[in-house]
Formats: sequence, structure tokens, C-alpha cells
Amino acid sequence: MTASPVVKESRAAPAGFFEAEAAGLRWLAAAGGARCAEVLDVSPGRIVLERIHERRPSAEAAREFGEALARTHDAGAASFGASPAGWDGPLYIGRREMPTMTSSHWGEFYVAARVRPFLDIAVDAGNLARSERRVVEDACDLIAEGTFDDEEPPARLHGDLWNGNVLWADQVVLIDPAAHGGHRETDLAMLALFGCPEIDSIVAGYESRHPLITGWQERVPVHQLHPLAVHAAGHGRGYGVELARAARRVLDLV
Repeated sequence: MTASPVVKESRAAPAGFFEAEAAGLRWLAAAGGARCAEVLDVSPGRIVLERIHERRPSAEAAREFGEALARTHDAGAASFGASPAGWDGPLYIGRREMPTMTSSHWGEFYVAARVRPFLDIAVDAGNLARSERRVVEDACDLIAEGTFDDEEPPARLHGDLWNGNVLWADQVVLIDPAAHGGHRETDLAMLALFGCPEIDSIVAGYESRHPLITGWQERVPVHQLHPLAVHAAGHGRGYGVELARAARRVLDLV
């Protein structure tokens, strides 16, 4: 018996919200790496997806997922910040819109389009103190200067790769992307931030396919500024504290 699909709909959805999700899932799936939930239908305010029957995580599935994620990243993107191919509408992470800026320099893009846009919101919400914001801005200045830029080409990122968007089935299936061109370490840093099961096996599988550049573990706080800034904008004071703490760790790297 065929499982009923998953239908998500909302009359209050922002313009292009579900269409962006569909474009991201299809772009990621086209890489031939990590499996993504199949989009069965999409229209304004509504998306229909295949239903995934979940199982318990395992080290074997995690390693296979790591290898597959590396293939997805290696499929690349036109630039840092590039939208999914064929999509020229807005981009979202959760329900928050993200700038569609592109750049040939990762640090410039990352700060301007993935960290700073959320800081005013976090301060106004009372989740990020002004003194903490100054620390985050100092870290942003460092990143924007190119301190952590390298020779890596733009990777094809899921962009919102926390544990809740990783479904464990016969093979790992990804949902709810904020897909764009970015640095591959960002996806892995987000997995670590929110405690993905079998993370060590995921990384081992990833590195068996495409080894990470030496020092990637020390750079994790750099790549966690984005998800922490997003969460500080709307999920409580604790995330503002963690954002400032990560920023201090970034400053300690130089």
C-alpha cells in the first residue's frame, strides 16, 4: 500500500516560500548525492512531499550519508550565495527571508547575507545585548576581510542542516533546505551545533570521499555564527549568549 504523501500548506506563507523549498530540494537531489524528499507538487501556499518512514540512526547509515553529503557539496554552485538553479525568487531559512547576494569571496558573502541581516532583529527582540553585538561585529569584520577564505569553490549546501531536517530511513533523507552556494564546512558545523546522532561516523564518511582542510574543527565557530544569529533573532536569549560566545572563539583564532 502506497503511503500517503506529506502535505504542508499555509495561507500565511510568505511569497515563494514553498516554491523556494521545492527548488532547493530538487537542486540538491540533482547532485546525485544525499537523498532528498521528493517534491510531488508545489503551488503558492502549498507543497506535497513523499512520506519518509523513519528508523533508528546507525553508524553505517551515518557513514553512507557522510559520503553522499560530500557528493552533494562537490556538485557545486555558481557562486557563494547562488540560489538553486532555475530559481530567482526569495530564499528562506525557516520562515525568515535570507538575502540573495552573491560573491566570489566567501567571507564577504557570509557576513553580509548570513550573519549581519539577523543581528538587528536579535537586539530588538532582547536576545542579543548591545555589548554582545559589538563582539559579533568584530568577528564579522574579521571574516569579511577574508581571514578564513580559502581555495575551496562554492559548495552546494543544504543550508539548514540541523538534526530535525535529517530523517533516518533506509538511507538518510534531507528535508526543509535553505539551499544555496556556500562553504561546505557550514553544513557540517550546523550538524554539530544541534547534536546530530552518529556525527563522528558522518564526518568519517564525508572525509573518506572529500577530506576537509586541516584546522576545520577550530573553524567550527566561524560557521556556526549563521545558525546562531538566525536563532538569536527569534528563539530566545540563550541563543544570543551562544552567538556572542562563538564570536569570541572566532576572535581567538587569530
